[in-house]
Amino acid sequence: MKTDIQIAQEAQMLPIKDVAASYGIGEDELEFYGKYKAKLTDELWEQVKERPDGKLILVTAINPTPAGEGKTTTSVGLGDALKRLGKKTLIALREPSLGPCFGIKGGAAGGGYAQVVPMEDLNLHFTGDFHAITAANNLLAALLDNHIHQGNALGIDTRQILWKRCLDINDRSLRNIVVGLGAKADGFVREDHFVITVASEIMAILCLANDMEDLKERLGRIIVAYNYEGEPVTAGDLNAVGAMAALLKDAVKPNIIQTLEHTGALVHGGPFANIAHGCNSVRATRTALKLADIVVTEAGFGADLGAEKFLDIKCRKAGLKPDAVVLVATVRALKYNGGVPKNELGTENLDALKAGIVNLEKHIENIQKYDVPVVVTLNSFVTDTEAEYQFVKKFCEDRGCEFALSQVWGKGGEGGEALAQKVIETLETKESHYHPLYQDEMSLKDKVATIAKEIYGADGVAYAPAAAKAMARIEQMGFGNLPVCMAKTQYSLSDDQTKLGRPKGFVINVRDVYVSAGAGFVVVITGAIMTMPGLPKKPAADNIDVDEHGRITGLF
Repeated sequence: MKTDIQIAQEAQMLPIKDVAASYGIGEDELEFYGKYKAKLTDELWEQVKERPDGKLILVTAINPTPAGEGKTTTSVGLGDALKRLGKKTLIALREPSLGPCFGIKGGAAGGGYAQVVPMEDLNLHFTGDFHAITAANNLLAALLDNHIHQGNALGIDTRQILWKRCLDINDRSLRNIVVGLGAKADGFVREDHFVITVASEIMAILCLANDMEDLKERLGRIIVAYNYEGEPVTAGDLNAVGAMAALLKDAVKPNIIQTLEHTGALVHGGPFANIAHGCNSVRATRTALKLADIVVTEAGFGADLGAEKFLDIKCRKAGLKPDAVVLVATVRALKYNGGVPKNELGTENLDALKAGIVNLEKHIENIQKYDVPVVVTLNSFVTDTEAEYQFVKKFCEDRGCEFALSQVWGKGGEGGEALAQKVIETLETKESHYHPLYQDEMSLKDKVATIAKEIYGADGVAYAPAAAKAMARIEQMGFGNLPVCMAKTQYSLSDDQTKLGRPKGFVINVRDVYVSAGAGFVVVITGAIMTMPGLPKKPAADNIDVDEHGRITGLF
């Protein structure tokens, strides 16, 4: 059996100018990064912005398990299938982070015969967007420390510095560090911290900004610290905005590549959904909607994280209205939720399937709370049985959902045609009446409680004293009308990753709260979630190499 990277390396790619041309994009509207990658110019948006929007499909999933769900694979395969059925389709995805690529999760280009290519480029440096974000983030950190060293005219309280440095690699040793050691000229000694680049507020800002003007305005609002009077100090106060914007000048432009079947894919931005808002850029999604009849996008991890943030943050901020949601599950993952060990998931077990399908049930209920039609798809594995398929199909249809089997990993677009047909039928026969889960006017605590109870199924929320104090301070500063971005484990509906299925009788534990004023949301840290992940005992990096011909091996 061929690996994903072998399939990708054997692909016959078209020049990206030819793929772009199929959507009416000329060479003058492309900035080329070699033969198979390009960025879309600002001029293209000016040409298309008055066109009507196509239909928007969100792909999400049940809570991730070691058995795998295949959300990106399904997104890519669905896009190819819709194209095969005569629909002008674009896919809008996030860029992969190097952290998971070298850590435990692997790449984010899809899998099997439902991939975006060039796969190695996408999973590694791509067009340099993440490096630009890392540089802009760390420039702001350097300007902040330099300001303190050079006399601290803004009166920054060094005990109340909020801005953290970042790196797009999992490195637990950098979570808590001390900077400024050495001579007086080496800076002011203080505790500092790193986050992974995809958790940087600048990543969130880039993904939510409409244009360069909006980007700069948001950068200026970043709160980096408090002064001795307890007032916020911003990136604008440090005169850092222009230099950061210069580093982000190209990164803010969406990237276009292709699938194995030459469907266009706008891949741009990459915030994690467990610690950030987990969606590709607003610019890429909006551009795609102007260029295609149907746009397939995805949000990270399970629907309790990525879909909730897509629907409550991205759609709210960008004025987007999804027309349908595709919810991805696998028989194997449902049986895992039902208590079956990973090494026994290939055996038919309807009792375990019945026990674990409550996780899928909760996600269906959650999406329906937004009044958006739901299509459930099972990402097929060769060990699945007909009895298991029929059980899941009836379960979904009894709850008012369309259902289709997806075989895109092994068959590409052809294996997604049944799903594509269900999506088309849903678009033609069911109306979306999308609305967010909560209103802006609610207090921050009420917003958190609404998500905890309605989406997670929690009995309530418990706040650490410091978190409650921080939330009160954020509301006093006038940020109480912002949406909340929950940072929570992806493995469970609760904040305890060991609670599988549909846990009951739990509370969500909030240990910290801070405002991302530039991004426009309040981050709520729950449980043991980390903004700088660590590497596993055997990281994926162990298997990655370059052969004598310069071909990368073992990437995924």
